[in-house]
Parts: sequence; structure tokens; C-alpha cells
Amino acid sequence: MQYTAKSSKNFPALSCLAITVTLLLSGCSSSEKESEDTTQQVILLENKAGPTEKSQDAAVNTHEMVEHQVLVRMEQPQARQYQRIKSAVRPALVSGMMADASVSLPQRENYQHYPENGVWTVAEQPLSTFSVDVDTASYSNIRRMLEQGISPPADAVRIEEMLNYFDYHYPQPQGDVPFHLDTRFAASPLNPNKHLLRVALSGKTITAEQRAPANLVFLLDVSGSMSADDKLPLLKRALQMLVNQLDNRDSVSIVVYAGASGVVLEPTSGDDKLAISQALDKLQAGGSTNGSGGIQLAYQMAKKAFKAEGVNRVLLATDGDFNVGTTDHDELMQLIEKQRKTGVNLSVLGFGRGNYNDHLTEQLADKGNGNAAYIDNINEARKVLVEQLTGTLQVIAKDVKIQVEFNPNTVHEYRLIGYENRALNKEDFNNDKVDAGDIGAGHQVTALYELTLKTAGQYDVDTLRYQNDQRNAPSTTDSKQDEIALVKLRYKAPDGEVSQKLEQVVHLEQMLNFHETDSSFQFAHSVAGLGQLLKGSKFVSVEDAQTLIEQAKLAKGDDEQGYRAEFIRMMENWLLLQHSSQFRRRKPQR
Repeated sequence: MQYTAKSSKNFPALSCLAITVTLLLSGCSSSEKESEDTTQQVILLENKAGPTEKSQDAAVNTHEMVEHQVLVRMEQPQARQYQRIKSAVRPALVSGMMADASVSLPQRENYQHYPENGVWTVAEQPLSTFSVDVDTASYSNIRRMLEQGISPPADAVRIEEMLNYFDYHYPQPQGDVPFHLDTRFAASPLNPNKHLLRVALSGKTITAEQRAPANLVFLLDVSGSMSADDKLPLLKRALQMLVNQLDNRDSVSIVVYAGASGVVLEPTSGDDKLAISQALDKLQAGGSTNGSGGIQLAYQMAKKAFKAEGVNRVLLATDGDFNVGTTDHDELMQLIEKQRKTGVNLSVLGFGRGNYNDHLTEQLADKGNGNAAYIDNINEARKVLVEQLTGTLQVIAKDVKIQVEFNPNTVHEYRLIGYENRALNKEDFNNDKVDAGDIGAGHQVTALYELTLKTAGQYDVDTLRYQNDQRNAPSTTDSKQDEIALVKLRYKAPDGEVSQKLEQVVHLEQMLNFHETDSSFQFAHSVAGLGQLLKGSKFVSVEDAQTLIEQAKLAKGDDEQGYRAEFIRMMENWLLLQHSSQFRRRKPQR
């Protein structure tokens, strides 16, 4: 038996009911579905007007009526399963719909649009240059949306942050080099004319005992917009987990901002956990947001407890809704960049939904030589602030850039998957004045290129007719004709101003069949492919989704924390709901 549910634009809780029914009935056997002669239509609600008090009452009545109609048609095991799913689904079906306006599709969330990377011919552009990125905010943010039954806006999906969310168990660096550079080259499992090049970095891990002393300033948004359970209450629990990792080497200050800014806790030893916990417990949300005033006060606290041989970092926790005070974001960026040069960096923890300013939080972290994370639940807080604490706090290399030079003798064209907002000009690679991304202890960076070799039967871009023949024709005397690419890496020491360079050549003989690659390579390819589907890429078809999901299952490998399994379940649900009318992509604000 099959039920089809129409969506309610104004009442997403009813859409959650539709999702619950869809997920449940997907488990019915084919014989059960085929035994029905007709398809039952369950109309939830189609209300085009705004959500008034009367229409909310109607929604509740409609929900109860529809739920009853669904339950009486279910077998007992299915009905019990429905109730279990209903109790777990977020947001709550009725109470959440009426008590929390942020349950609705967020209309004030801000995401920056970047055109998707296209295909470049090597004859036209042999160099690909970009800054590394270890942010993971995009992944946990889109996870939050998918768990709510909302397809994320395309601009919320940054594939590099999806890739870098996972641990690929890359080798550790040897000697004095702060990270290991690794390249892999293999055939694509989706297209016989394509190949994949993976460029991976693995940062040196540092134990809790080895990390430098930390001078931390918690800069906390306590404005009225932070009152929801997934904002300030979650933030307080998250920071308590961080505090539990500190000791007498560390210091903590707390600054809050709303209509006015203030110091809640002067610099306090990290082993005085009672004082820090009591200061966090007292925080309450209220007022409008003057983020710039708070940032200035936070930097004053950072200077007051400055550790010359340690980590000095402001941790800004906010939904990014800066709505009063200094509205000139360029002025904010200049302030953060100026303070960065004094040795005080800034990282951003994003919270909440409905008014989340993804673009601003990412910009602030970039200027502050920090990273941006989005905390959607307590498990993510543990991942960022406990499991990856040293990477979150301690930089092992700054201004890290990658440049790949492709060999026109062997490669016709290429495409970098993701990193659109990290693109650099080719001349920026050797210019030490150009800022780039930083890598923390234990961080990993993964980048994937899709290549078309000269020997491929079909190209995306035709060979150029009117260019110099020597530019397009393979050389028979060139000693480098068996090379695919030269991968170059530049980085600076955390306190250095002159970059160092690493190089690694990729040879044709390194090419593997896809099934010969390790599980990390295969899982990364699945993440990149499914990320492109979420983004609505023209380079991947939804018909490939099931293949990519099955590939991810086979490549799950060592998954002690369950992050890979969670991703697989998330994408299975996304695919299941693609043909449901209630699962619609929201147009992003630009």
C-alpha cells in the first residue's frame, strides 16, 4: 500500500509526518504494495496563506485527522514503528510547529553563491591553484536540514567541507615537515572516459599533553535571537565539554554581547572549572546584537592574559545575526585581521536555524586565521571541542596553498570538485603576502580532481583547432611524457613569514582501477559525488546516487565514532525523499 503526501509550505511539522510515513512505508514488501489496485492519496494540508492562529488550529486538527487515517490502514507492526519514528522525528509534529517559529523553512539564513567549478582544458589553463580549507560547518549544517526533512539550498553545500569532515586515516608526516602529502590516481567508476586524482594532506597529531598552553576568550552571543534550545542552551553545554579538557596551563575569559557588551569572567585558570561553569550557567539570552563591540572587548581580554609561547584565540559563538551596532562588515574584517597580526586568532562556532548567517561566520573565521564549525547537536560539540580540540586550537602551518600543474602531453582537461570559494590566482601561489588557509594539529585536507586523459574516447571540451600544434600534440621526446601532474604545496610555520615548498609528481604508472584503491579513496569519492547531487551539479546524475551510496557502504571501513554510517543513512533518506512532493529545495538568499 502506498500513500502520497502533499506538502504544507507553512507547517513543516506536517511535512515531517509525511516524511515519517514515506520512510515507514518504504519498508513494505513489494507484494504488499502490489496487492493494492489503487494508490491512496493522503492530503495533509495546502494552505497558501500565512500561518495565523486560526490556520495553526486547522493544522493541528488536520494533523490528527490524517494521522488517524494513516494508522488505521497500517498493520500493527507498522503502526508501532510509525510511533517510534514519530517520537524521534525533529522538529516535533505539533508542539514544535506552534512553539518554535524557527521550525519553518528558514527565510533569513544567509549563504554566499559561488559558481560551480567548470572544466578547464590543460592547453588553456594548465595550473589549478587554491587555498586549503579545514572548515566543516557546511556538513553539519546540511545534516541539520536533512534531519528536519528540508533539502539544503545549493549555496549551503560546500563539497570540500563535506570531504574534510571525515577521517581518512592518512599516514602521519615524518621528520620536521608538519604534514604528509599524498596523491592517488585511479579510473572513475561512473564514467569510463574519466579518471580521479586525489590530493591529500595529513597534519601532525599532537596529544593533549603536548599541546601548547591556551589563552581562550569565549565571545558569546546572548542576544534574543539566541534563546532557542539549539542556540544558547546547547552552546553552554558545548563549552562545558571544552572546559573539562583544560588544566592549569590554560586560561579562560568570557565576554558576552547583546544590546551591550560585558565581561562575565575575567581571565581564570583552566583548572578552576567551578568558576567557569558558574559563569556559563548564569548566561541568559535577551536584547539585540552588537557583535562588533563584543569583539573589541574580547581582544582586550585576550591581550590581558596573552601567552607568548601559547595559543591565543577568541572563540566566537553566534548565529551570526549581527543586527545593530557596527553594520560595516568590512570594518569588522579589518579589526580581526589587525588583531591576527598581533598573535590573537579567531574561530567561529555557529548555532541555530532560521537566521543563521553562514556567509558571515565563514568570513570572520577566515580573517581570524581560524576555522568555522557549526554545532547542531551535542555530538558535534564533542567532535569539535573534545575529539579535535588540539586541531581546533593549535595551528601547525599557516597560509597553506596547493597548485597542481597538469601535463598537456597526458591530460586533456580537468575539473576541481569543490573549493570554489578558495580559488587563488596562479601568481598567488608564490606570493607570501597572499593569505591562505591554516591547518591545525591532526587536521586532514582532501581534494579531488576529475580528469580526461588524452587517450580518452570523448572530451567535454574539443581540442583547439587554431592553437600552436606543438601546444596540443604530445611530445615524443619529452622525458616527462609519462607524468600526469606536478602537485606543489606551500606553507609557513605558525610564527613564520617565509613559505616553504613541497612537490610530488604523479605518474601514469600509478593509475589504479577503482576497485584497487583503498577504502578512504572510495569513500571520499562517494562523499564528493553525493555532495554534488545535493548541490544540484550538472556533472552528476541522480541516477548515480544509489551506486554512490552502495559504494560508500562498502568503503565504510573503520568507523569507530559512526560518522560514516550516519552519512550513509542521511543520504539514503535524502534519496528516498527525492520523489516526494513535500521535499523541496528552498531558494537560497544571496
